[in-house]
Amino acid sequence: MRFTVIDHPLVEHKLTVLRDRNTPSQTFRLLVDELVTLLAYEATRHIRVEKQAINTPVSPTIGKKLTAPRPIVIPILRAGLGMLEGMTRLLPTAEVGFLGMKRDDETLAIETYANRLPDDLTDRQVFLVDPMLATGSTLVAAIDYVLERGARDVTCVCLVTAPEGLATVKEKVGERADVQIVTAALDEGLNEHAYIVPGLGDAGDRLYGIVDA
Repeated sequence: MRFTVIDHPLVEHKLTVLRDRNTPSQTFRLLVDELVTLLAYEATRHIRVEKQAINTPVSPTIGKKLTAPRPIVIPILRAGLGMLEGMTRLLPTAEVGFLGMKRDDETLAIETYANRLPDDLTDRQVFLVDPMLATGSTLVAAIDYVLERGARDVTCVCLVTAPEGLATVKEKVGERADVQIVTAALDEGLNEHAYIVPGLGDAGDRLYGIVDA
């Protein structure tokens, strides 16, 4: 498994504003979108391309284009939705799927409540997007979900990552597939409530507001 922390002044600046508890939701959503686009640049570094002959206004040349089948971007609901536009801005031809997963705050068990994905992901490059890699349980469940459908090339884009979650993904996924994690920060760790410290708080609530059960 590959793990990359993006080291860039703009990433650090935007992440600092995101972390601030006084940043309003409107600004938070805008910064998430901007930050994801920066992360997506690195996350797509190894996207598959093929040569293509074209004619410029001056002469023939050989360029490159994305290969078929199209990559697929999968936000993990609900917080991952805030990252979708930032990814598809860089990958406008990508297909979009949706995966709804939530963590029980008491047992920390992962429940899948929504799935809008192709049944067959063989040969597809998959991009899973979720703001927080905390315990790692949700991301492992999502990775398992796409691997069961034939995916073998999976890139996970997260805003912030906890060491505990990273260790869990490494342990549970192993060498079953080519998995990469791209993040803006590797934080200190988890608190007693399994929240990332210093983290961002609850990314879903900060993006969309608190929803009563």
